[in-house]
Amino acid sequence: MIVRISGEDQYELADEDAAKLNELDNAVVSIVDSGQEDGFADAYSALLEFVRAHGQRIADDDLKGSDCILPPADITFSEAGAEFTGEGLIPD
Repeated sequence: MIVRISGEDQYELADEDAAKLNELDNAVVSIVDSGQEDGFADAYSALLEFVRAHGQRIADDDLKGSDCILPPADITFSEAGAEFTGEGLIPD
């Protein structure tokens, strides 16, 4: 799975990381759906850190299509409301 973090890099994650990635995405969606900002920054940071830690960074000159594009690290809670809805950003 290829995941892009907007404004940063693309990462290739192993198939076995998909379940954990989806779990972290669902945690962010749950917080956004609750309308309560508490915990959002920590949950979104955990999602991004998982991608950075478990993914292999793709070279800038290696053009690959992304399976998923995550918003930038500095996304606000109100901006996240438009991005993290329903099933989330990570495809099942």
